[in-house]
Amino acid sequence: MDEPKSLDSLFKEKLFRIPDYQRGYAWGRSQLDAFWDDLINLPSSRFHYTGVLTLKEIPSNEVRQDDKEFWLIDDHSYKLYHIVDGQQRLTTFTLFLQAFVQVLRSLPENECKTDGAIYLTDTLTIADVEGKFLFKDKPAGDAFRTYKFGYTVDNPSYQYMRYRILDEPGSGTVLETFYTLNLANGKHYFREQLRIWYEREGIKGLQDLYRTLTKRFLFNEYVIKDEFDVFVAFETMNNRGKTLSDLELLKNRLIYLTTLYTDKELDPAERKELRDSINEAWKEIYFQLGRNKSKPLNDDEFLQAHWMMYFKYSRSTGRAYIKFLLDEQFAPRRVHPKIDNRIEMEEAKEQLSDADREADEESAVDEVETSESKMADKLQPIEILEYVKSLRESSVHWFGTFYPDIAGNLTESDIAWIQRLNRLGMKYFRPLIMAILKTCEDSAQRVPIFKEIERFIFVVFQMTGTRSNYSSAEFFKAVRKINHGDMELAELKNRLRSRMSYWVTDQGKFVDLDFYSLLEKKFSNNGDGYYDWSGLHYFLYEYELSLLSCSRQEKVDWTSLLKTPKDKISIEHIYPQSETREWKPAFKGKRKKERDAYRNSLGNLLLLSSSINSSLQNDSFAEKKHPKFNSDGRKLRNGYDDGSHSEIEVSRYHNWGPEEIRERGIRMLKFMEKRWDIRFADDAAREKLLFIPE
Repeated sequence: MDEPKSLDSLFKEKLFRIPDYQRGYAWGRSQLDAFWDDLINLPSSRFHYTGVLTLKEIPSNEVRQDDKEFWLIDDHSYKLYHIVDGQQRLTTFTLFLQAFVQVLRSLPENECKTDGAIYLTDTLTIADVEGKFLFKDKPAGDAFRTYKFGYTVDNPSYQYMRYRILDEPGSGTVLETFYTLNLANGKHYFREQLRIWYEREGIKGLQDLYRTLTKRFLFNEYVIKDEFDVFVAFETMNNRGKTLSDLELLKNRLIYLTTLYTDKELDPAERKELRDSINEAWKEIYFQLGRNKSKPLNDDEFLQAHWMMYFKYSRSTGRAYIKFLLDEQFAPRRVHPKIDNRIEMEEAKEQLSDADREADEESAVDEVETSESKMADKLQPIEILEYVKSLRESSVHWFGTFYPDIAGNLTESDIAWIQRLNRLGMKYFRPLIMAILKTCEDSAQRVPIFKEIERFIFVVFQMTGTRSNYSSAEFFKAVRKINHGDMELAELKNRLRSRMSYWVTDQGKFVDLDFYSLLEKKFSNNGDGYYDWSGLHYFLYEYELSLLSCSRQEKVDWTSLLKTPKDKISIEHIYPQSETREWKPAFKGKRKKERDAYRNSLGNLLLLSSSINSSLQNDSFAEKKHPKFNSDGRKLRNGYDDGSHSEIEVSRYHNWGPEEIRERGIRMLKFMEKRWDIRFADDAAREKLLFIPE
């Protein structure tokens, strides 16, 4: 390895490309802040060691004549390199310089000037900076430019870097993902920092930053020899900085495996087709995972869910899925037996609780089948292709489980019930929902099972307080069975009902002992009763929707209930928590403990249309029912009669006291029975569940 090189030296007669097996740009604010701090705080007598830049030289005879790089390599002695390690740092350098150029262009004194006429120093123009670090324009007569640094054409970020970051015109539609959002954020970050820096330090400040970055930020350059495997190097080196996700590691591994087959096993055309399939799959996957740019989905959560659906379910915790994928299913030894000698080692096994041991034993059969009998077989290229196709297709449906309303491939009924599941909390059912969406094209068959899953979650977890992993092993294993066509949706429905049989009989009778015990603790421990019940927001919203279905006019949006810290005050105590004298006549003769019970009983809790209604608080019932205006006629707050459908329903009561709370509470429990297809024993059982004095 040579002495450390400055960026000024590093970019001489070199073209850098980020290859298809690399992830996108992953640096966020913390990494950008660190980069900026290093730059502005480096003493003038010091150098900053940036790390090792690991490259793989691409032989000139592998560059096609129709590649944009060819003219520089053929006529100007440039060499093309793939970046194995260091792409995040070089990408950041490019984002900085592009922002730097834009800031210089935007200065008032440079208005309407060409890049060749805008000087950073007495002798250095913007055009000089661009030519050294950003791009080379082909001589007159040829209308295209070649970038000094960028992505290979099969990388998902290729077009975004050209057209949105480096501002090449004529883009048309450009794919945007979470990674391209990071690129945009990086460019914006440096543009704003440089603008502020210029306002404080002037042109000399910009000159100093440029010299510091290009001459005193040093890399060790290491070029991998042909005989050294670049894919192995990639896996071992990319633990620097922000670590690779498991999904990114897997893509690299699959591309690596395509290079191990002999030409007899996989001819050049087939090899290219398989590699292209991997690249296209990952483009789609990254698009789906980053489709909602403000809330991207987690790479590894998706990969784990798909692993469960495609291969097996395991009780093992942590990263068991990626160990299986990299060390067993897609291990190099399954392609080329001479590459690796398998060394068996004793491994520690997590100690399970008694409650989990039975479920673990149930899943053992599946694990043996997939991890022992098949691992001895040679991995065929078709297996890689089928897996990649499944992963690509599944990413579409995985996105649909989170954002059904913008997925674009679901019916209104699908959307409504998946949104319900997201509001309620899917628990461990999201992979199962993905498998159902993937394998069943008929919404009329999907929706009933979505309803059954929603019913199971609400009754078992919200109404009984059962532990969150109840029956998880069975339904995790059902994910694979659904995906492989080994279980019909009718059987899945029967299993869900069977696992509820402890609480709900075949005739629908609900054994409410656990529900009563759950609520009793909440009334006795802190007195908050139903107000402290985790299912309250969801229940009240479903009650609101039942009233909405009659009026056909939406009054409350679910997101208004989730804005912390205001989510609690989105639920109103009609009879307030702090009693004023206006309320005393209605509860005359009731002891404090009895009044507290009425306050936190189900019938006294009301879904509000917006947080502005928190201003109602301790007003009398008559005042709460109507909006309040100031002397100028401006509305200060809403009242029940122009609020949510639930509020409007309450506003029709003339008075509010113990009998009204009881009557409304009974009505809401009857709605609960109808909505979730359960039946309490009798009127006395319903009265008991209200926890109000007899």
